[in-house]
Amino acid sequence: MDKIIITVIGFAAIAFTYWFFFIKKEKEVAVSGQIDIIVKGGYSPEVISIPKGKTTKINFIRQDSNSCLEEVVLGDFKIRKYLPLNQKVTIELTPQQSGEFGYSCAMNMFHGKIIVK
Repeated sequence: MDKIIITVIGFAAIAFTYWFFFIKKEKEVAVSGQIDIIVKGGYSPEVISIPKGKTTKINFIRQDSNSCLEEVVLGDFKIRKYLPLNQKVTIELTPQQSGEFGYSCAMNMFHGKIIVK
């Protein structure tokens, strides 16, 4: 009986891991004008879509004292900003090309995505 229970729990863990890393869909938030991204254990919302050729203000508000989240790096746009705790830091983007552009913390442990349409 113990072996059956262990086997069932093992398969459940494998299924959860597969779902979490390969099937889980990211919720995309459409932005027109500006958006607040809360930085607390990651980025929320994690995926945003912005219009090509129009200026969009992305406001990062860090609520997590984790030192990893002190900076946000938008490598494709050559932007690196320090995020003071509980303060709004605004980044203005006017993307000229469509595509998906990632951003992360300074240690590259937490990630987000900007989709330009």
